[in-house]
Amino acid sequence: MSDTRIPVLASVKSHPRVLERLKEKFDLRLMEIDGPASLPEAERSEIRGAAAAFGGFSAEWMDMLPNLEVIASFGVGYDAVNVGHAASRGIIVTNTPDVLNDEVADTTVALLINTVRRLPQAEQWLREGRWEKDGPFPLSPLSLAGRHVGIFGLGRIGLEIAKRLEPFKLKISYCTRTPRDDVPYKHYASLLDMARDVDTLISIVPKTDATHKVINAEILSALGANGVFVNAGRGWSVDEEDLAAALKNGTIAAAGLDVFYDEPHVPQALVDVPNASLLPHVASASVPTRNGMADLVVDNLIEWFSSGRALTPVPETPQKDG
Repeated sequence: MSDTRIPVLASVKSHPRVLERLKEKFDLRLMEIDGPASLPEAERSEIRGAAAAFGGFSAEWMDMLPNLEVIASFGVGYDAVNVGHAASRGIIVTNTPDVLNDEVADTTVALLINTVRRLPQAEQWLREGRWEKDGPFPLSPLSLAGRHVGIFGLGRIGLEIAKRLEPFKLKISYCTRTPRDDVPYKHYASLLDMARDVDTLISIVPKTDATHKVINAEILSALGANGVFVNAGRGWSVDEEDLAAALKNGTIAAAGLDVFYDEPHVPQALVDVPNASLLPHVASASVPTRNGMADLVVDNLIEWFSSGRALTPVPETPQKDG
């Protein structure tokens, strides 16, 4: 069977490598940001596969495509894809796990160090000529040495973060619903209990109903005045008003954030505090990693139409045996 004639849909805003490879392998149809509505109705019925960009894929979009079989989503998180509706329609949804684990873990550790040692501010001090004019950059009030790190979420990326922190000689604990039997770290079922015991909290949990704004004033207060909070998971998990207040009034010492509740909007209250290190959601944003993610998106579609089996289906849309 030739896969070059299978109609596959992708957004005009998809990663360029996704579009390039889809064009080579499939009959690529492009949709505008309003989704399949931008296509003629007759053309929609031809679509059998789709590549979901960062904007996700809604139930309404799926229902415009009566013969859709598979949606290949770009990213580990796939909360923007209505997987419940996909499952009810028998549509397989895939994501891109593992490809970006190392990059996100590396960036998270770098963000932690930047937050504790204020390295971006030190570089700016040099660039502005202040080292020569005003003298040495002020001593950082915090150090990474001797910290007790609590990781909220110990999935693939959380585990990679923990492994990277071990050589720093840091004590590591974690909070998940179910303890793991393959790690030596102390497990907490309660985020509040862990926050009371650690002085550094790293959040790497996905966007779910259970994680909505769980990092709030109570958790930050438990973390304490020497506390450092780092978020490389989802901005959805943080009450940003509570966090800005905690940073401003000294409830915690510092925060490093790569994700925000309403991206790309960043609350001015977070921008204004000097003890926050802020990044524009770049944890996986390197050319090699994003190319790897793009390849897995396309490879999932190729494999599905070649063998009827996707490479990385999400748990909510399991493949049938046989």
